[in-house]
Amino acid sequence: MSDTPSIPGAPQPEQSTQPVPGSPVASRRRRLVDRIEDVISRATAKYAWAHKLASMIWLPYAFRSGIKIKQLDDKTFGAVLPFRRFNRNWYNAMAGASLLANSEIVGGTYIHGRCGGDYTVVCKRLSYSFLRPCYGPAVYRIHPTQDLDALLRTGDEFNFEIEIEVVQQLPTRGLGKVIRVGKCTATFHITPKALHEARARRRASAGKELPAGAVDE
Repeated sequence: MSDTPSIPGAPQPEQSTQPVPGSPVASRRRRLVDRIEDVISRATAKYAWAHKLASMIWLPYAFRSGIKIKQLDDKTFGAVLPFRRFNRNWYNAMAGASLLANSEIVGGTYIHGRCGGDYTVVCKRLSYSFLRPCYGPAVYRIHPTQDLDALLRTGDEFNFEIEIEVVQQLPTRGLGKVIRVGKCTATFHITPKALHEARARRRASAGKELPAGAVDE
């Protein structure tokens, strides 16, 4: 059984994700740090070694859990949480906290890999339904409920919801028996960095215009 199996996700339309001309994203001048972040975010979603290296630096929990994330192509996204001691509870099943925490990591990595370095991605809501105990590697299957490419082209901030199906994969003589152990619904707030910078400039400008002794509420 492969460490990172091919897991079909929702088909994505073959359209350009370029923002609307004249929007803050389109007119923003990209800095070197943005380009570096863009390369890192896309590499971590595509290559397992890049995700492992980035996790060791920025996501120590994901590094210790050993979760493997790899975007095989535009329509296939795989994530596997190994059945190791760090992820198990006292009765030798996959810990619920580990399944839940890695759901947020998987969803965030998938979205950030699609958006690139021009956006910030924050998880606003995470709901997990535990269906049955997991006694083997957990496989995450991502199903977007919205058209991410169309939302990115607007150049505005938005909420994006995904559904994550978690299944237990057992090594049953190569038959690949799959048992669903949980289902997660996550909502991420995606904001162009250009909007963050515009708001910071407005706050700075408003602060300069306040009279002496006034309090900025």
